[in-house]
Amino acid sequence: MGTSNQDLVSIITPTYNSSNYICSALQSVMTQTFQNWELIIIDDCSYDDTLEKVKKEMRGESRIKVIQLQENKGPAYARNIGIAAAKGNYLAFLDSDDIWLPQKLERQLKFMKKNHIAFSYTSYRIISEKEGKAKEIINIPPCTTYHSLLKNTAIGTLTVMLDTRQLGMVQMPLYRDCSEDFGLWLSILSKGIYAYGLDEELAIYRKREHSLSGNKLKSAKKTWNTYRKVEKINFASALWYFANYSFNALKKHSLIS
Repeated sequence: MGTSNQDLVSIITPTYNSSNYICSALQSVMTQTFQNWELIIIDDCSYDDTLEKVKKEMRGESRIKVIQLQENKGPAYARNIGIAAAKGNYLAFLDSDDIWLPQKLERQLKFMKKNHIAFSYTSYRIISEKEGKAKEIINIPPCTTYHSLLKNTAIGTLTVMLDTRQLGMVQMPLYRDCSEDFGLWLSILSKGIYAYGLDEELAIYRKREHSLSGNKLKSAKKTWNTYRKVEKINFASALWYFANYSFNALKKHSLIS
């Protein structure tokens, strides 16, 4: 695939006490078959040796940039800072404990350019935190609309790629008790844009016991709050969407538990 400066992918990675996993995440970026990227790491006031490990990994690597926040603000705020600093036409998201497979950027960018897609996502695999044992792959629908996403949070943040030339400036909603990435996807899709799925396993999500996304009850509460606070959906409609979300979430977790 021919590349140009217009194909630059800005990768947004928030970190907070990520010492155990950050090197694996960075290595998965540096070993991509597509190399026209910049990696923006936003450290949210880590107090472990995350930054020391990042600085060691980035020696001689001008494509990696670090932004240090002076106050802990949470991952959505950190991502927004990274988005504002991004120079690429494409945005991708990789959390500090997740991993990309080597062809992730190459395959996804080719898919988007060939089909003139503004918003894409891919399949991914889940591994357990301690043993790193592989669980079931999460396959995804070929297309997601605003209303279908309300019923099924099928888009994994670590798999998303956005074309900002088509979408314009994007930012995550800053509600601590809501699902900020889910809120951003809904904001984009509410404009009539579709998200398209590339059904190839190109990323690995690390399911951590004490992470927010690993806590099913808290995750469900944040989804409900996103319906009501961010999307301003009335109670009856929110209840209907939440019932569908719960069914799909239970089905997904039954595969990966």
